[in-house]
Amino acid sequence: MDIVDLSMTVGPHFRWAPEISVKGDKSAGDQFRVTRLATTCHGFSHVDAQAHFIADGPTIESTPLDRVVGPCRIFDLSGVQPDEEIGPETLAAADPGGNPGEILLLATQWDTKRDCQTREFWTEAPWLNRAASEYLLALAPTAVAVDFPQDYPIRLLLDGIRVPDEEHVTHDVLLRAGVTLIEYVVNTAALKGKRTWLCAAPLKVGNADGAPARIFAIEDMPGTPSGAAS
Repeated sequence: MDIVDLSMTVGPHFRWAPEISVKGDKSAGDQFRVTRLATTCHGFSHVDAQAHFIADGPTIESTPLDRVVGPCRIFDLSGVQPDEEIGPETLAAADPGGNPGEILLLATQWDTKRDCQTREFWTEAPWLNRAASEYLLALAPTAVAVDFPQDYPIRLLLDGIRVPDEEHVTHDVLLRAGVTLIEYVVNTAALKGKRTWLCAAPLKVGNADGAPARIFAIEDMPGTPSGAAS
């Protein structure tokens, strides 16, 4: 059994600038070392709740864990190029097949091509078109996990450019329909096969529209055929 960490490290970042401070020094005789963190719920590896995009939608503490923990099939999209528009044909060719109710992981291995600490990670990323989002919705997943900024307008936010909701296609098609979005996964190149067991439990933050998550895959989990790599 192998556990593969798929999470970004929370730390200095040009886009989110988390505030991290440490109080106490054990070497100086203090009893405890205590770190304080202040950051957005939508930075680094995280899970979206419907309230992020839908007025009066459920907040993150209402997300059932069985939507973000469970069998996962991996779409090998490592051949996708920078700034490529991903359509349903590309997804269909990469779909290993499976059952409704699974988590779908779109694995472009984008963090091996652009550093997530840089602007280019966001502005040169591949992205999903609306038809691709509708293809994913038709597969009836509990969640869709992505290792790249999946909606084209995400790059525009860096410059404060706002576009209509419907152009944020995965949010408008998938999240609106109740499919949970697991965003900014990394290290997908370390996954061995087409299937795994994915854990993406968000922090239980009351009345929040999303939350950071420690995302990891359990490969070759004993007694769980649906979690085995193939």
